[in-house]
Amino acid sequence: MIKGHFMSQLFASRPSYSWVFCSALTFVSAAHAMPTPVKAASDSTTATNNKPSGLLVEKDKLLTCSKISDNTARLACFDKVTTGSIEPTKKAPLDLAKTVEVSLKEGKAVAVLARNQPTESALDTTYSQSDLEEDIVADAQDNDILQEVGITKADIEQYTPLSVLFDLDKNDPKGILTVRPHLPMYVMPVWYNATPNYDIHSPNQKSVVANHDALQNLDTKMQISLKTKLAEDVFGTNADVWVGYTQQSYWQLYNRHSRPFRSSDYQPEIFLTQPVKAQLPFNGTLRLLGAGLVHQSNGQSDPLSRSWNRAYVMAGTEWGNLTVIPRLWLIGKESNKASDNPDIGDYMGYGDIRWLYGLDNHSTVGGVMRYNPSTHNGAVQIDYAYPLTGGMKAYIQLFHGYGENVQDYNHKSTNVGIGLMFNDFKGL
Repeated sequence: MIKGHFMSQLFASRPSYSWVFCSALTFVSAAHAMPTPVKAASDSTTATNNKPSGLLVEKDKLLTCSKISDNTARLACFDKVTTGSIEPTKKAPLDLAKTVEVSLKEGKAVAVLARNQPTESALDTTYSQSDLEEDIVADAQDNDILQEVGITKADIEQYTPLSVLFDLDKNDPKGILTVRPHLPMYVMPVWYNATPNYDIHSPNQKSVVANHDALQNLDTKMQISLKTKLAEDVFGTNADVWVGYTQQSYWQLYNRHSRPFRSSDYQPEIFLTQPVKAQLPFNGTLRLLGAGLVHQSNGQSDPLSRSWNRAYVMAGTEWGNLTVIPRLWLIGKESNKASDNPDIGDYMGYGDIRWLYGLDNHSTVGGVMRYNPSTHNGAVQIDYAYPLTGGMKAYIQLFHGYGENVQDYNHKSTNVGIGLMFNDFKGL
C-alpha cells in the first residue's frame, strides 16, 4: 500500500490556458492502526495418498475464477476461494457521524473509521429457493463456474456498483497503476441528431456556418474512458487517488463526400475518493465522498476552439438497486478576452446528477441530468444497456438539451443512438 499526501497539477489543452483557482484536499490521519488483513482460509486436513496440496487446489480454483467474464462475479469468486467467504475484506470507511462528534469534542479535526462494522449491503432481501436457482449472471459459462464454486445470486449482490468502481470495500488485487474502466465505453454506429448545429458560435469567437451537405443528421458516436489508481489508502482514512481520461468522438461515417470526424472531446481529470459510512432517508446509504479537477476541450483552433476547467465535489449514494452520484463544480474563470466560451455555465450549469438502476433481467437504465435554475437551461440523458455476451451490452442512448458535446455547449439538440457497450461494469 502507498500512504502519504499527493499533489497534482491540471492538464491543459493549450499553454495559454491556466487555472486561476486551486483546490486542496487534506485528511487528518486517524490515530487508529490500519485494519488487520483477513487471512485466507486454509484446509486444516493434512494431504495424504499423494493428493495435491491445499495451495495447488486453491490455484486451480483461482484459475477457474479467472475465466469469468463479468467483473463483479469474478471478484466474488476470488473472495470465495481465497477467504472461504464471499464477504469482501473490509476497507474501513470514514464514519461521518462519529468523526463530527469526536472532532467537536476534541476541538480539532479527527478522522474516525468504522472498524469491525459490516458494510451495508445494497439489498436487504430474503431469497427463496426459486431465487437461488435463477441465473446468477447473464453469461451461461459464468453461471456454470459460479455454481461450481458455490456462489449464489445473493452473494453477487453484495458487490455494489459503487464499491466495484471505486474500491470502497476492498482494494483491487491488481494494485495501483493498472488500467481500468472509468465512464462507459461504447460505439454507436447509428447516432441521429434531429437538430444539428449549423451555426457554431460563442461570444468571443466568429460564427462558423456549416452547410447541410457537410453536416448531416446521422453520425457514428464513440467513447473510450479509462482510469488508474495512483495511490491507495492514503491520509490514514483509506482514501484513493485516481487519474482518468475520457474521449468522445463523432464520425460522419455516412457522409458520402469525405466521411470526416466532426468533433472530438478530450477530458483528463484527477480525483480523490473517500469511503464513508452514513445513513440517508428512505433506507439509503452514503458510501462515497470525493473531489477532483477536470479539463474538457475539443482540441480545435479558433474559431472552433472550446474548453473549460472545473473543480468539483461529489457523493456516492445507494438505495437498493438505485445508485446516485451528484456533483457540484466551480468553473475556472479566465478573462473575457482569453476565454473561448465565457458563458458556458449558463448552459452547462454548475453540477450534474448521474444515476443507475439495475433491472431484474441484468439490464440497467441510467442517465445524467443537468440544470441551471437561473437560466433554466439544462439537459437530460437516458441510457439503457442489455447484456449480450461476456462484457458486451446492447446500448441505447437518448439526449435532449444543451451541451451534448463541448462544441455545442450553447446549442439545444435532440439525439438518439444505438450501439454496443464494451465494458461490463454497470455503466455509471
